[in-house]
Amino acid sequence: MIFINPRTDFAFKKIFGSEQSHNILISFLNGILYGGQSTIQTLTIVNPYQAPIIKGLKSTYLDIKAELKTGEMVVIEMQVLNVAGFEKCILYNAAKAYSVELSEGQSYANLNPVIALTITDFVMFEEVPQHISRFMLKEKDCLIDYPIQDLELVFVELPKFHRSLSELVSLSDRWIYFLQHAPDLETIPEMMAEIPEMNQAFAIANKATLTRDELDEQHRQSFFIHDQRGVAIKATEQGIRQGLEQGSRQQQLAIAQRSLPLLDDATISQITGLSIDTIQQLRNESRND
Repeated sequence: MIFINPRTDFAFKKIFGSEQSHNILISFLNGILYGGQSTIQTLTIVNPYQAPIIKGLKSTYLDIKAELKTGEMVVIEMQVLNVAGFEKCILYNAAKAYSVELSEGQSYANLNPVIALTITDFVMFEEVPQHISRFMLKEKDCLIDYPIQDLELVFVELPKFHRSLSELVSLSDRWIYFLQHAPDLETIPEMMAEIPEMNQAFAIANKATLTRDELDEQHRQSFFIHDQRGVAIKATEQGIRQGLEQGSRQQQLAIAQRSLPLLDDATISQITGLSIDTIQQLRNESRND
């Protein structure tokens, strides 16, 4: 079997946000948000289009938007490229999802909590070691929680997840591994096949089940991502060379560290002048962290 890349916009929406994806999305959210507990039993996948409620504000499209039985809204974004303004876009989408719940004349008490779940194929928070992080409103100095915790930002940074297939333990581990490695697999791993929702996700991701138009769209998005990453890597290489003209070994190490998610060991070694062994040691230290 050959599986499509679930990190593309088309594939992510098809696997997690289509009409046949309710059970898949429930399992995914329970794994990522609730430690594998069956907290979410039912949900409704709703139209992700967010019309502006104030004239002049732009409309937005989310990847997936789901309403839980408790009334909570979960908005989900899969982001492959680190584009300018992305951090603000996350806040905008979360705030918009929160505000559009309220119809004219309704009380603010009717507002339901919103969880904004963002999965990135790049590192957003260098200072945060874990691959899943959660942000909520707190007082700046005392770190006291704001009385109403209705907005929560949850991030899954895929490059920080380094577990192999044999090291997967939790439901969260399995879903993140699926996002990272589905295109590299030829069969469904046994430890993932035992979960019905993951079997269903792999079935949807199977290229053999896609129409010609769907395959064309998937290929178009994959090529676009590849091209954009190529541009980013070239810019990184140019910046590295400029930095090395003035750099010391400490700068070489710092530049190599920042390049680990983008370039392979041989390329980093060629650009920085550091040995392959040094690059591999830096990569191993990064994984252990």
